[in-house]
Amino acid sequence: MPKSNLASAVATATLATQPPPPALPETGFLRQPQVLVFVPISRSTLWRRVQAGTFPGPVKLSARVTAWRAEDLRRWIADQGS
Repeated sequence: MPKSNLASAVATATLATQPPPPALPETGFLRQPQVLVFVPISRSTLWRRVQAGTFPGPVKLSARVTAWRAEDLRRWIADQGS
């Protein structure tokens, strides 16, 4: 197989095997790593914005589990486009 056809086949196979982009759920809770997928900022910036009140605050689900409501994130993202 010529190099150009091989490169094309590899590129096509790579594109076909990539998972679809993540979708923000309608409801539920997201942990910090999941939030950072949808809001591409650093962890420190996330917490700085929470402290400043410019980003939705998380809720404590237990002593060691903190999460954000998907509804709050959807609303915040929509407000950023306004």
